Amino acid sequence: MIKPREITPNLDIDLVNDTHWSLSKQSPENFTMIVVYRGLHCPVCKTYLEELQGKLDKFEDLGVNVIAISSDTEEKAKEAYDKWDVPNIPIGFEFPIEDARKWGLFISEGIKNEPKHFVEPGLFLIDKDQKLYWSSVQTMPFARPEFDAVIDGIKYILKEDYPARGEA
Repeated sequence: MIKPREITPNLDIDLVNDTHWSLSKQSPENFTMIVVYRGLHCPVCKTYLEELQGKLDKFEDLGVNVIAISSDTEEKAKEAYDKWDVPNIPIGFEFPIEDARKWGLFISEGIKNEPKHFVEPGLFLIDKDQKLYWSSVQTMPFARPEFDAVIDGIKYILKEDYPARGEA
């Protein structure tokens, strides 16, 4: 498990627009936010990422770079990108299960029409020095952090120069 104020593992991932994204090459004004979603098979993920799409400008105004990633194959990630209303969210795919475990994420075995194994949701806020500031990981697709609450939290953090917590 990564603790707040610790350097996170690097994340290198391909995007659905045929480019590559690397956490170590990010230079946000304040934070990078990584939203891990379950994949194309998850209707809750669709709703969650479409909500994020509608709030991207608020995150950008706060100096937050955003990316959404899953362990989906390239084909499934591109299908989600085409079918879901997420035109401005960088979408990464083929997040390796073994890397997801390094981030402290939960892995599920598929049932019904799900992939054999996939990563459960997580949200990571990483500071300019690639240190973990805030995280939320889940074992289920339900009850994820609400983006308005995340936005309000970031506003407070920036206004009060509030430190990362939970490192002890």
